[in-house]
Amino acid sequence: QVQLVESGGGLVQPGGSLRLSCAASGIIFRIYNMGWYRQAPGKQRELVASITSGGKTNYTDSAKGRFTISRDNAKNTVYLQMNSLEPEDTAVYYCNAKHMLYGTWWGQGTLVTVSS
Repeated sequence: QVQLVESGGGLVQPGGSLRLSCAASGIIFRIYNMGWYRQAPGKQRELVASITSGGKTNYTDSAKGRFTISRDNAKNTVYLQMNSLEPEDTAVYYCNAKHMLYGTWWGQGTLVTVSS
C-alpha cells in the first residue's frame, strides 16, 4: 500500500518559515520524481517545486529564492523549506510522487496558513 504522509504545516506570520516533510512508504522512493503542489481556496492545484530521482530541482517563479526542495532517500522523505512566507502562500500543500512506469501518487495534504 502506497502512502505519502505530509507534515509540518500550520499557522505562521508573514515573513516566517516552515519546513514541510513528506514520508513515503510502499514505493521504491529513490526512483520516483517528487514534487510539492499547493491548492489555495477557489484555485486550481499548482506545482510549487519538484526534484527528480537524480536530484535536479525545479521551482515556479513564486517559489524561487524562497523555497527549497530536498530529498533524503535513506529516509524516504522529501522536504520543502519555505522562507519569507507571504499571505499568498496560504494553501493546502500536497506531496506528489511520479514515475513514468509505476504511476503517480498523492498525499492527503497539509494546511499552511500565513497570517498575522
